[in-house]
Amino acid sequence: MKTGRPRSFDRTEALEGAMAVFWEHGYDATSIALLTQALGIGAPSVYAAFGDKRSLFLAALDRYLRTYGSFTERALAEEPKARDAVERLLREAAVAYTRPEHPRGCLLITAATNCSPQSADIAAHLRDLRAAGRRVLHDKIAAATRTGDIPARTDPRALAAFYTAVLQGMSAQARDGATRTDLEQIAETALRAWPAVPSRLH
Repeated sequence: MKTGRPRSFDRTEALEGAMAVFWEHGYDATSIALLTQALGIGAPSVYAAFGDKRSLFLAALDRYLRTYGSFTERALAEEPKARDAVERLLREAAVAYTRPEHPRGCLLITAATNCSPQSADIAAHLRDLRAAGRRVLHDKIAAATRTGDIPARTDPRALAAFYTAVLQGMSAQARDGATRTDLEQIAETALRAWPAVPSRLH
């Protein structure tokens, strides 16, 4: 008896669906059953298209970084001044973390929640990506100390760690139901910690 062909699917659409599941539930809590239900295709089709769950997650993560999560890279690359970059980063995070059309918060943070020892490589990969983002922020701040945009005594490492912690906290708050306005208030408060250059007396 001739069997029917497997349901065809759009790869980009499938990645979007998988990304949403990983974003909502985290890597470990996401099962193949959850993925196939969300994608509307069978497990054999998932394996044939993407390989195992780890490979599918990495593909979905790459798509996240190139789409929903790309605002962080753009803010740091496009704004010449460090303070403007950080302000844009925080304000755009307030919007991105609370959009109603996708899960709340940041996938780089939520996907790593409660990773088991068996998923240590995934947890390490996510940690490395977060650290890379912090290094870019550090370099932006360090450059500002050299140009005089912020006091030379400023510790770029500590300031980058502070604003990274603010972003991670905003993601957690969004997961707990914080609104865009709530996150914008957090951003506004955090910006008050930006080191001011003493005014020169003439």
